[in-house]
Amino acid sequence: MQPGRDRGGSRWGALRGGRLLQDGAPGGPVLRLFVRLLRRPVLPAVRLWRRNIQLRVVAATLLISLAVVLALGFVIIAQVSKGLLDAKEEAAQSQAAGGFAVAQEKANAPATVDGPDAADNKVGLDASTWMNSLVKQLASGGQTAFEVVALGAGTGDQVLPGTEGVKGARASGNVDPAASVPIALRRAVNHSAGTFKTFSEIRYTAGAGEKAPEPALVVGKRLTDINGDPYDLYYLFPLTQEEESLNLIKVTIVTAGLFVVVLLCGIAWLVVRQVVTPVRMAAGIAERLSAGRLQERMKVTGEDDIARLGEAFNKMAQNLQLKIQQLEELSRMQRRFVSDVSHELRTPLTTVRMAADVIHDARVDFDPVTARSAELLAGQLDRFESLLADLLEISRFDAGAAALEAEPIDLRDVVRRVIDGAEPLAEHKGTRIRVLGDTQPVIAEADARRVERVLRNLVVNAVEHGEGRDVVVRLASAGGAVAVAVRDYGVGLKPGEATRVFNRFWRADPARARTTGGTGLGLSIAVEDARLHGGWLQAWGEPGGGSQFRLTLPRTADEPLRGSPIPLEPEDSRANRARAAADAAADAASSAADRQPADGGDRSPIPPRSAVAGALPVPADPTALPGNGARVVARPAEQAPQEDRTDADADGDAHGR
Repeated sequence: MQPGRDRGGSRWGALRGGRLLQDGAPGGPVLRLFVRLLRRPVLPAVRLWRRNIQLRVVAATLLISLAVVLALGFVIIAQVSKGLLDAKEEAAQSQAAGGFAVAQEKANAPATVDGPDAADNKVGLDASTWMNSLVKQLASGGQTAFEVVALGAGTGDQVLPGTEGVKGARASGNVDPAASVPIALRRAVNHSAGTFKTFSEIRYTAGAGEKAPEPALVVGKRLTDINGDPYDLYYLFPLTQEEESLNLIKVTIVTAGLFVVVLLCGIAWLVVRQVVTPVRMAAGIAERLSAGRLQERMKVTGEDDIARLGEAFNKMAQNLQLKIQQLEELSRMQRRFVSDVSHELRTPLTTVRMAADVIHDARVDFDPVTARSAELLAGQLDRFESLLADLLEISRFDAGAAALEAEPIDLRDVVRRVIDGAEPLAEHKGTRIRVLGDTQPVIAEADARRVERVLRNLVVNAVEHGEGRDVVVRLASAGGAVAVAVRDYGVGLKPGEATRVFNRFWRADPARARTTGGTGLGLSIAVEDARLHGGWLQAWGEPGGGSQFRLTLPRTADEPLRGSPIPLEPEDSRANRARAAADAAADAASSAADRQPADGGDRSPIPPRSAVAGALPVPADPTALPGNGARVVARPAEQAPQEDRTDADADGDAHGR
């Protein structure tokens, strides 16, 4: 099951990564063209829908009111239609019952024979003549309110015994009797006693011209003629008037419904506009306030909730303007104070430096204690000058006075200058600095002075805390980003230290004094320089496995970063080495299984290696994370012998940068 899931996951990953929409994939260009054509008109509409609350409220009101009007319309039409049909059925049944009674009374009345030829009359001729007269007489009372149809007993496909007396169908008003009376109704009338009704259509013969069929209510009953033979009598009541009334009601409801929907939308638009307009005004004023125009205020009219909101907004803007003015004044005072202090401190510091240099040069004539004091004085003055310079730089960042002088530079030249400056310290520590990725130009728009300061800080820290091992400086560029990573193999960083290593005056062991000569502000200034470029300065480390600091800068100024061309976790970390060992063991086991003989015997002299105990899973590469992206990998429980170090060494030198 697991391989199946992996294959499904890879297909899903390929789909999400867009590999199925490449030019080589079938239908890829066509699908992309269709998506592009679809997005062109849809995106503006979606953007307008998301940004315009008034449009959303009006659209919601339109949909809800339309649904309500449709529901009410259906209910009203159904009720009116049912009422019209019920009234029509009641009137039709009453009128048809009277007609059936009249027809049966005429059939039951005694026959009278007049004239000398009365004895020669035939029964069929008398019934036929009587039937024609009956249909005309019954239809004459309707005056187009109904039509009368007389049919012989039977359903049309058969003739019942004893029904030969009534031959042929009779109908009034050019009605087609066979087509107007449904077969189902004729079967019901012929097989059961009583009155039956159904809805049908009145169809006319060619003698009526081009008269269209009309909906009608058909009522029928089985009767007997003057000879006692059965026949079927039907009343056809047209529903034209009811249909016209129903259509008029439908048109009225639709017109009134549309008017109500439009009226509700207009009311919603007006009501929402009264609320949205002040909100839009407040949003515009807030944007202008954020742009620095602190004198902007809302126009307040009335005493309602919107007016109270406007007054509160104006009061907030006024207080904000006052606070910002106070902060600006404080910032100006701070900058003036820093400038004055730096000026005042530089003069006595210069004097003290000159005197200290004289004393330091003459230390050979002093006794050992005084000579050592002269050396300590010179060293601490150097540190004091560095601390003063760093404090001035930090104050510029805090005051927002730091300016970026970006120009296209080749980071390889900056790295070479940094390495040349760090070579004396590296020789003293017994460290070799190696550079990788410098075969191709690494061009970026950056401030060369600030980038050199950041890299000098990283390289010097790596040399100081690398315990004499190699320091690797890696350069790379990809997409819209360039990166420089400095890797050392010293004591590394303990869990949680990578998130604090950029704090000002931070030390790995607070109980220890600062003896490396640093000011404690180097990485703080470096991360501010990286942010000034719109880049990242990120840290990674593991106890006893060294650390890596990565500087990522955009290739062009003001270009947002989406990733880094160098992974934050190096390839030779413990987790990556453990994974590589596990993969190699799996490959060796697979190769050994492929080389086994057919009988299944294991002839391999060395069993496959298992995964390294305590190895950590390889986490996702945090190259796309904003901020400093600091991350620490905890030290596994079991380490190789060459990686073991004492806790005293780790605590004593753990990156007090």
